[in-house]
Amino acid sequence: MSALSAFAAALAGGGIEVVDLTAPLSAQTPVIALPPQFAQTARFELEELSRYDDRGPAWYWNNFRTGEHTGTHFDAPNHWVTGADGDDVASVPAARLVAPAAVLDFSAEAAADPDFLLEVDHVRAWEAEHGPLPAGGWLLYRTGWDARSASQEEFLNADDTGPHTPGLSPECARWLAEEAPVLGLGVETVGTDAGAAHSFDPPFPCHAALMGSGKYGLTQLQNLDRLPPTGAVLVAAPLPIVSGSGSPARVLALVERG
Repeated sequence: MSALSAFAAALAGGGIEVVDLTAPLSAQTPVIALPPQFAQTARFELEELSRYDDRGPAWYWNNFRTGEHTGTHFDAPNHWVTGADGDDVASVPAARLVAPAAVLDFSAEAAADPDFLLEVDHVRAWEAEHGPLPAGGWLLYRTGWDARSASQEEFLNADDTGPHTPGLSPECARWLAEEAPVLGLGVETVGTDAGAAHSFDPPFPCHAALMGSGKYGLTQLQNLDRLPPTGAVLVAAPLPIVSGSGSPARVLALVERG
């Protein structure tokens, strides 16, 4: 049996489970809120064109409007000034959209401290237990933040000092971009950076370092608790928007069940 035939048989027989890591996309989907002096991204909107009526008697369809970085979405290198000359989302090689994943679970730490930051030492300790991060794969950072995704306020978790959501330290962001073998970072929060990253040095270090290194981001993932620490394969499928800086994406994980 060929490898693809064996894979198809495992899918059909339940030996491989497909886990959807994508948040539902609707007008209620939380969106990032920037300071008022900056342009704001659009919430998702549907405009009905017809629904089996005089506008179209046999078909239902809609226009939609949304920001590139709304809901579960893919960050391309050109999203940040450090990657301005890098790939747009349509230029990301298709082979890089299917890759192995490592899941680092720091949900307990994030529950105790919403400003928790992942450090290089945390990753090294995980590697000592589970093995090296996958070359050409994803680091998926589980914080349990997807449990807040039904509420804009709980998801952004902002007060007078700004948002409070977990992320990476500047040192960890640089290490992930420049030294780690992965091609990108996936998170459950509204963006790859911590809520307080506007005050870091440099500001928004995940965006600056990852995009500047030609790496990618995935945000607003769900169901990471259903994945093993190692062994899952991620399928991240953004729309190939020409010159786009990112796109809402359907993100699936393939998990072997013994």
